[in-house]
Amino acid sequence: MTKYKIITVAGTRPEVIKLVPLIWEFDKENFNFVFIWSGQHYDYEMSRIFFEELGLPEPDYNLDVRSGTHAEQTAKIMVKLEKVLKDIGRSIIAAEGDTNTVLASALVCAKTGNLFAHVEAGLRSYDRSMPEEINRIVAGAIASIHFAPTVRAALNLLYEGIPPYKIFITGNTIVDVVLKYKNIALSRGRKFLKELGLREKEYALVTVHRAENVDNRVRLREILDALSSISKDVPLIFPIHPRTKKRVEEFGLKDYLKDLIVAKPLGYFEFLGLLTNSLFVITDSGGVQEECLTLHIPCITVRYNTERPETIDVGINFLTGPEKDRIIKTVHYIIKKNDEIRRRVANIPNPLGDGKAGERISDILIKISEEGWRDYVSDFRDVDEPTYKLISGSKFEGLTVSEFHEKFKGVFITLIYDNGIPRIPYSDTIIRKSYLLRIWGAKNLLSNILENLNL
Repeated sequence: MTKYKIITVAGTRPEVIKLVPLIWEFDKENFNFVFIWSGQHYDYEMSRIFFEELGLPEPDYNLDVRSGTHAEQTAKIMVKLEKVLKDIGRSIIAAEGDTNTVLASALVCAKTGNLFAHVEAGLRSYDRSMPEEINRIVAGAIASIHFAPTVRAALNLLYEGIPPYKIFITGNTIVDVVLKYKNIALSRGRKFLKELGLREKEYALVTVHRAENVDNRVRLREILDALSSISKDVPLIFPIHPRTKKRVEEFGLKDYLKDLIVAKPLGYFEFLGLLTNSLFVITDSGGVQEECLTLHIPCITVRYNTERPETIDVGINFLTGPEKDRIIKTVHYIIKKNDEIRRRVANIPNPLGDGKAGERISDILIKISEEGWRDYVSDFRDVDEPTYKLISGSKFEGLTVSEFHEKFKGVFITLIYDNGIPRIPYSDTIIRKSYLLRIWGAKNLLSNILENLNL
């Protein structure tokens, strides 16, 4: 089989943070890879400082696309990345998350016959008004290799028809980063707090940058009005995103910031240190929700939905939307129950992973790079079009999923329902009588199997 070169592509600071565990592992294994920077974020504070803090190498290629509309950024990245791929040859592109850089990388792979590996695959907010949701869905539809951070994310992919053999549950790489740098961040955060005259748990941290919040004057005013009110009881540190700062000025909302501690964008260690020492966090960032869960910091998310439902499930994250009254009410609850919330989360395993996601992902990529990758090729010339069926597991009790696939060639179990609860069809999962199996294959082939089994 053809061997592949591995390319990591990033263009924003969240992508850099979450891809760095892969780079650590490649370096540890002395594995030669190519690092491409798209330049989607180009402000020094928003990107370059993260290269320095995380010890990242200089990119082998800088596409330098800079700002623009979603279409402009995506198109520029596609054109420039395609040219780079012609020089590099057959490759696996690994990209993380839901940015225009990820979307462009996936599309270029689809058009050039290269493999796309999606890190943090399967996250869904089920809100298609978010550009990030569209990017996630398209990238997921194209990817050959899906690195799902959680079981929930893997199930989302299975529901969308992604074959189980393409999905690997690895944990989230943000856990790797947070655990590695927690102590350094604590020190940096305390130093910054000393400069501000604040102490641990005497303040809350705020980040607001999403387009649906900051580009909407009514929503942004509601959020800032809530922050202004909260700041009378709890000091709020607000490292303001350039986009948010621009909109505040355009909408004439600067007065709402006068009682907040407004700071320029911070380096990752400083930011993580402030988060670690905070009483709670108010945010609209997906990554910050994950960091709060990993560090057991109560989080208020000023959105109507989240693609990180695990943070809600464990009780560390609270969705409020952008409405002032609900934000303030939730702040009062978190202040009152702060210790109880932290204790509850500290006593359960982190659903986002154990800090070894980068190791798992790099091991899989290196293996595929060296041994090749074979997609299942559907051949329905003589057996009719494909379809899905739900069948009882009673006739297959005792077989493993892999034994089922071996016995019924061309038919695949894509999902298992155990008393209505979806389960992942791992190859060694033993089929039980009570299971409902969702199977996929050619219509005539399925009909023949079911008829012979009297199903």
